[in-house]
Amino acid sequence: MSQQSLDDWTADINGGQPDRCLSFTVRGPWGHFRRIEGNIVKQTYRIIPRTTVAGLLAAVLGIERDGYYDLFTPDSSAVAIEPVSEIRTVNMPMNTLSTADSNLQTLNSYGKISVRLPDPTTLRQQHNYEILVDPAYRIDVALADEEVYAELRETLAAGESHYVPSLGLSEHLADIEYHGEFDVSDGPQTDTVEVDSAVPNAVDDVVLKEGTRCQIEESPAFMESDAGGRTTTGFTNYAYNPDADSLEVRDTKATSVDGRTVVFV
Repeated sequence: MSQQSLDDWTADINGGQPDRCLSFTVRGPWGHFRRIEGNIVKQTYRIIPRTTVAGLLAAVLGIERDGYYDLFTPDSSAVAIEPVSEIRTVNMPMNTLSTADSNLQTLNSYGKISVRLPDPTTLRQQHNYEILVDPAYRIDVALADEEVYAELRETLAAGESHYVPSLGLSEHLADIEYHGEFDVSDGPQTDTVEVDSAVPNAVDDVVLKEGTRCQIEESPAFMESDAGGRTTTGFTNYAYNPDADSLEVRDTKATSVDGRTVVFV
């Protein structure tokens, strides 16, 4: 595969800015991106985590569960995330069956195909889930691996996906609308910038204005494989407007994509 670093994509001495990206919107009636901290209510991130975007694109391409982390490292990928609908949540009770190995039983163990499923005779566990209502995010993504980038472009343009895309939980099916490939250029060169996307690592740089809401959350951004499966190696703090409007931000390196101002991470 043809692999290069983000620094090779642009002559910008600050690095990290690709010269082109693929853009699509992912949406669905429901979504849940479980927060890593434990709670009686299984809470969700409001902004789709970068790691979830990576997993979504791996599903589109048919890459196995732990086989895509190197494609989405900090120096081989760039992702911008823009909420395009008001962020709303509801609490929803769900009855679940455990999928731990000790709670699975094998069906048709004497045949050629063996399927392991939760034992339906065991008692269900009821959990309260915080669920996103009608979530929608516009994603801009660039990959240093040129072969994978080209394959992703062709697959999105064809409206295809190897695995069924979802918004967090497998039952929260997602629809992907491909917008195309766009040039990435420098954003406005002013003291403050109106940014359309969620803004990474800008907690102290948001200019608060009357009538504009701003929320902050930290979510997983990067992962790597290990003996136990996978480990989160990096997090990103996002500032975002839950009304899906822009935020005015100081001292940020913004870029322009398809007439929008976004910040990659």
